[in-house]
Amino acid sequence: MTVTRSSVPLLCLSVAFFLVGPCQSGCRETGQCCPGRDPSCSCKGWRSDRTFGTCYCDQACVSTLDCCHDYDSACPALSCVVSEWTAWSGCAEPCRATVRRRSRAILQGPLNAGTPCPHLEEHAGCAEYWSQQGNCPNPPVPALIISGGYGNARKKRDIPDSSDITGYCVQFQLTSLTKGCQQSSGPHTQWMQHLREGHRVCVECQPPALSAGQTHCAGDGEEDDGGRRQSLQWQAVGNPRCRGVWRRVGRMEACSCPTAHSFLFI
Repeated sequence: MTVTRSSVPLLCLSVAFFLVGPCQSGCRETGQCCPGRDPSCSCKGWRSDRTFGTCYCDQACVSTLDCCHDYDSACPALSCVVSEWTAWSGCAEPCRATVRRRSRAILQGPLNAGTPCPHLEEHAGCAEYWSQQGNCPNPPVPALIISGGYGNARKKRDIPDSSDITGYCVQFQLTSLTKGCQQSSGPHTQWMQHLREGHRVCVECQPPALSAGQTHCAGDGEEDDGGRRQSLQWQAVGNPRCRGVWRRVGRMEACSCPTAHSFLFI
């Protein structure tokens, strides 16, 4: 075979075409970065797996493994950014066990397969012992309990400035509880999963559940004690399906149970 001078450039061009391919376009060259699954968000070029053909610049290409070679650099993943939590709201209704809420807002939505946004609203149980008409006439029964950490956050606007209201602790032994306690997966109801039959728990009676003029918290069994270990009903605030029966062991001046077994009358 005789190769003329004029055929050399054509031969070199053919070799280059074979090695490089007909096109090297990608997401940056075409200016494409598409959300979700978009079949039109494509071009002819090299894929991330080093094969040549139709490649994509949509978010779905990450899972379908057909992204263009420069997708990661041209379309960097941006995770969702949310604001800080708002302060807890007041209880939804006074004089009964109900819920309080807090929320946060999306500052930047996720892009290019970035981390999706977390939940934007949380609920937690609460109860208030006052309304626009003043103190509630009948505290809620049976005994309503919540995790001990709630005592640091709940409103205490009805507590007198004087220090003549002293709280106390009551120890109970759990004798039965519903399966709903183990199904409490929310961030502010997970404490219910630690409840087990036979365990002893400490429940603190403190203001405002113990208000001026009162000698005990509602549902603690103090009014019917009579020196016997009586069985009483309880309910976890924030999950009405978590309730049961416990046996009063006795009253103590201070709670000494582990954190997971320490609660508040509410």
